[in-house]
Amino acid sequence: MKAMFSAVFPLPDLKGLPDSYALGACGLTGLSAYFGLIKVCQPKSGETVVVSSAAGAVGSLAGQIAKIKGCKVVGFAGSEEKVSWIKDELGFKFAFNYKEVHADSILKKYAVEGVDCYFDSVGGEFTYNVLRNMNEFGRVALCGAISTYNDPKDNKVPFDYQSMIYKQLRLEGFMVNRWFSEFPEGVGQLAEWIHQGKLKVRETKTQGFENMPQAFLDLFKGKNFGKAIVVA
Repeated sequence: MKAMFSAVFPLPDLKGLPDSYALGACGLTGLSAYFGLIKVCQPKSGETVVVSSAAGAVGSLAGQIAKIKGCKVVGFAGSEEKVSWIKDELGFKFAFNYKEVHADSILKKYAVEGVDCYFDSVGGEFTYNVLRNMNEFGRVALCGAISTYNDPKDNKVPFDYQSMIYKQLRLEGFMVNRWFSEFPEGVGQLAEWIHQGKLKVRETKTQGFENMPQAFLDLFKGKNFGKAIVVA
């Protein structure tokens, strides 16, 4: 098999961190969180940042980076165990099980000053409810749409155009290779934060390549904490 050059990357200098981090926190996963938040959301100290899928590989890092930048972080995850993890261990200001609460009412209560930035990995109706609570000139980084993956339906959900217009919101989708030339800088910063204890990393490891299909399916069942890694 001959791989495209653009799809092959040398192992970065992880400064003594585990090699598996090159697939996660110091790889494309971490870089998606880093550049998506820093370049697209452009958070400022004191602002409120909402992160969906906040216990996932990208979301857990994006929320922590927002915290490093001095923001109040509100995270949503899919189980009480994940909620406890992102709040107690990762330091999110507020964390909620999106299966048990309604995002609109939660944000009206816990983000009364409004939402300035939203790091979105979910899409669908959840994102609609977050947009309704955005502040003027709010920024949204569109990283994923897991709520609609493999959905046979037409995915017809409401979209709040009035909020986008009157609040002058900016929604921007991104692919991390846009910042390819800045990857070394991003990896260096992520590794530094990990060494400093500012960025905590968790991996869900599956033993054996023969179990790779199950590890992939578990992603869509929300069983992973942080990055899913398959180990030979």
